[in-house]
Amino acid sequence: MANQYPGPPPEQPPGQPGQNPYATPPGGPYAEGAYGYPAAPAYGYPQAVPPQPQPYAQQQPQPQPAFAAPLLTLGDIAVNGDTIVSPAGSMPLRGAVWTATDMSRTEERIPPHAIVLAILFFLLCFVGLLFLLMKERVTTGFVQVSVNSGGRHHSTMIPVQSRNQVVYVLNQVSYAQSISV
Repeated sequence: MANQYPGPPPEQPPGQPGQNPYATPPGGPYAEGAYGYPAAPAYGYPQAVPPQPQPYAQQQPQPQPAFAAPLLTLGDIAVNGDTIVSPAGSMPLRGAVWTATDMSRTEERIPPHAIVLAILFFLLCFVGLLFLLMKERVTTGFVQVSVNSGGRHHSTMIPVQSRNQVVYVLNQVSYAQSISV
């Protein structure tokens, strides 16, 4: 079988015998560059001396921010204490204007299993036609929630699949309005 790759076989690297051409240059990564000037440090190598650690007695404790669970979350809008956090930035809770728009729709239709049962029981003295009186309600769409505060505005769309979810989101917006006063 012939060698598939051009060049010398892998056991013998190119260059002078007994010398590894892939080794670091003799002066290390900071060897002299062109015209005798020191070479610029390569990417990934330290640029400056890292700071030395201080003894334990001299270290000052850094205050850690207290983590608090959000009071309220509506899509990508969260209310933490007296701040509203959104992708548009942080906003003050006091004086915030909340709006909610129900953009969902509810349809009433005959479910597919009722149609199958009506066909199966049609032969039994037309009793199967009573299955066509079965109805189901299907809600699809979104509830749009907007908040305006501190010169910032953010709006989010929350998907809903039932009327109960619509009512839940609207109640959360009412609660947000009540704590924004």
